[in-house]
Amino acid sequence: MAEKPDRLISLDVFRGLTIAGMVLVNNPGTSPVYWPLDHAEWNGLTPTDWIFPFFLFIVGVAISISLGKRVSAQKESEGVVTAGASIYAKIITRAVSIYLLGLAVSVLPFFQFQSTDAPDLLKLIVWLVFAAALLFLLLRNFKIAAILGGVAIVGVIGMMLAGYHVAFYDFSMMRVMGVLQRIAVCYLVTSLIFLHTNWKQQVYISLALLLGYWLIMTTISVPGCDVTTINDKACNLAAYVDRMIIGEPHMWRVSKVFDPEGILSTIPAIVTTISGVLTGTWLRRSEYALKRADNEDQPTKAETQNTTVSGIFFFAVVLFAIAWIWNFFFPFNKSLWTSSYVLVTTALALFTFGCCYWLIDIKGYRRWAKPFMIFGANALALFVFSGLFARMMSAVRVGYTPEGKGISVQRWLVDNIFLALFQPINASLAYAISFILFFLFLMWLLYRKGVYVKV
Repeated sequence: MAEKPDRLISLDVFRGLTIAGMVLVNNPGTSPVYWPLDHAEWNGLTPTDWIFPFFLFIVGVAISISLGKRVSAQKESEGVVTAGASIYAKIITRAVSIYLLGLAVSVLPFFQFQSTDAPDLLKLIVWLVFAAALLFLLLRNFKIAAILGGVAIVGVIGMMLAGYHVAFYDFSMMRVMGVLQRIAVCYLVTSLIFLHTNWKQQVYISLALLLGYWLIMTTISVPGCDVTTINDKACNLAAYVDRMIIGEPHMWRVSKVFDPEGILSTIPAIVTTISGVLTGTWLRRSEYALKRADNEDQPTKAETQNTTVSGIFFFAVVLFAIAWIWNFFFPFNKSLWTSSYVLVTTALALFTFGCCYWLIDIKGYRRWAKPFMIFGANALALFVFSGLFARMMSAVRVGYTPEGKGISVQRWLVDNIFLALFQPINASLAYAISFILFFLFLMWLLYRKGVYVKV
């Protein structure tokens, strides 16, 4: 993958940096953690709050580059009308697959691990078989995925026949939104916008959505609330819409009054994705200019690349300044994905990506980025399976306290290894770093074999 001449290596590295940051902050060993590795309580911004917007920004850049090339190629070979059907089918299929994957990950292993009284080892085996089935499904090996899925189902039935109580997943409490679900929606909507608009129209759409979101969030009253304000987790319009449409049982389990990936807050998240599309368009124009760089009276390759990266940094500074001004009226807030939050995280994404582009694609400094290229090559696999592995580590018991309380694998490792060596806050960080290094090894094995898990 890394050796393909037409691939934007800096984007792969940026993706790898982002997914590595996600794994790091999602898997602390214990509490407390250093403040940059935790979300802001409500209003505010920490480096952890940058991660999800960076993902959507990267999705937007990839849309512009991949769909832009595909549209151009099909227009030349098949014509505009014929090109549309296959492209739309690809977009819809991919969006639905990502959404369903998000649902599948949230309900795996389809039974409640702690409420099922079968032996922990038996439950673990069934869980691992379900996870293996999901892996082969992502690898498009449907035959093996079906076999493993059947084996897992037989295992669950076997537990029931053996007289164990199996508590199945309560689908009435299933969360319908989430990280992958929001990515799917933003990918679908932004792809359609990209196919039917030019860059100027995309800017106008973004401005309309950000200003409109600010207007409705600050002016429309919420029924049952004396005061409507974004400073209240329940008495804001986005939270109210989530409760009315999604329903409290299907919302984020930590807080049933709002969903950080809810319906209304997905609107400005689409703008974050469009910002990536605009960046990808800027890069594609640079690529076109590079092809003409050897002609007379045309800028040199170095001049074209410097202009490209200068433009990225320029817009980063402009958006950062506007965001900080807007913050006084519509504060940074990840859970509500406020308009100022869109601008500040887009500015940070532009700056980070610009640095990667300058170091890797212009200067050619790539050796430092190898781990992040490995992560970026299999970002989806890392996201899905690091999450499943972390849940397994927290659910599987390796012992019990004198009071009969279970000791999870994760708790045992922290107590007996990391807390024995470090103070609690450093033990938490050491555990998170060890976790990500473990997955770096696993992703390296896939990378070395040329195995890439994609949807």
